[in-house]
Amino acid sequence: MFTAFKQSVKALFSNPVRTGLTTLGIIIGIATVILVLSAGAGFRSLINDQVEAFGSNTLFVETRVPPTTKNRAANSAASADTSRANTAVAITSFKQRDLDDIKKLGNVTGAYGMVVGQAVVSYRDVEKSELYYGAAAERFDIDKHTLQSGRFYTRGEDAGAAQVVILGSNVATDLFGNENPLGQLVRIGNLNFQVIGVYNPQGFAGGGTADDSLYMPLGTAQKKMMGIDYLLIGIVQVSNTDLAEATAEDIKAVLRHNHNITNPDKDDFIVQTQAQALDTFNTVFNGITILLICIAAISLIVGGVGIMNIMYVVVTERTAEIGLKKALGAKNFDILLEFLIEALLVTVIGGAVGIVFGGLLGWLVSLIAHSAGLIWVFSVPSYAIVLAVGVSGGIGMVFGVLPARQAAKLDPIQALQYE
Repeated sequence: MFTAFKQSVKALFSNPVRTGLTTLGIIIGIATVILVLSAGAGFRSLINDQVEAFGSNTLFVETRVPPTTKNRAANSAASADTSRANTAVAITSFKQRDLDDIKKLGNVTGAYGMVVGQAVVSYRDVEKSELYYGAAAERFDIDKHTLQSGRFYTRGEDAGAAQVVILGSNVATDLFGNENPLGQLVRIGNLNFQVIGVYNPQGFAGGGTADDSLYMPLGTAQKKMMGIDYLLIGIVQVSNTDLAEATAEDIKAVLRHNHNITNPDKDDFIVQTQAQALDTFNTVFNGITILLICIAAISLIVGGVGIMNIMYVVVTERTAEIGLKKALGAKNFDILLEFLIEALLVTVIGGAVGIVFGGLLGWLVSLIAHSAGLIWVFSVPSYAIVLAVGVSGGIGMVFGVLPARQAAKLDPIQALQYE
């Protein structure tokens, strides 16, 4: 075994350029796998940070079109519309009184309602079409996102439909650049709003980037921007997270009673816990991760085929050498082992370089995320390294067997005569 290993190492380093090119496909494939899994771990940390900012003890209540045959298509279209402003079928039954009744439940410590719309935001000669969120002032007792500068709006400003707004960090930069936005007036739709605050970067939330959004009092959004008296989303805070599922059922009961719904299949709302929301995210994210790994696997297969082709060339080049070794007493297994170890070394070297390269790319992604103000934890999961080493070794074994068997089966007399 040791002799075969020394012979394999000597053969590889006798032609370093060919060895490097042969491992390139393996390097790219393994680096892609490491990058995907490392970025995935970082993205999960970002999502967990978002959940903690909302509070792990919160439930989400959202309006939806009951999934009947007649309106299933409309419901699908509405669900795909992030702004909820252009839904084909509007659900108007979710009102503030529903939230007031929900607040009376034993495990509920607070709740606030939200609406979402879209409008053109302008300051001087800069215009952008952005999402705006109208939320009750109680939001700031539950939502833990912090301000970069300024203040939150008050309950009085909410009740009085004051035209004040808090900007997402990207919106503030796009509209004002290096200028201080506090106290300035921006035009949202047909109304002027005074900027009272700017959020710290939040990253992704609610299906879009929160940094490209605006935040105003609920009363202002309902009465002056949208002309409605209903809610689209409710955020409910519970005191005991162990009872979150039971509280969600209690909320459903309250809403069914208030909306005169006797058949749960006709619910015009959904109630989701943070755990359920994370499960949904994990299901989607795991599917995307598997897809990306499958794409990377194509590169690994191509690299394996390249290794097999090169090994066939090596066998041909060293036919006379193989004949000489067999004439001096080498057995078929000895020749098989030497060429198989050589193929394994190529893939293991490629795997090691790919792990390092993929880790560096993952680290670079984390630097970019940090520069954007996102909570991104860089890590290379241990299972990713195990997977990379196992896959690279398996490719070397699978694609190295046929050339190695061909070398082992050579007739020593014919091999000695080969030129």
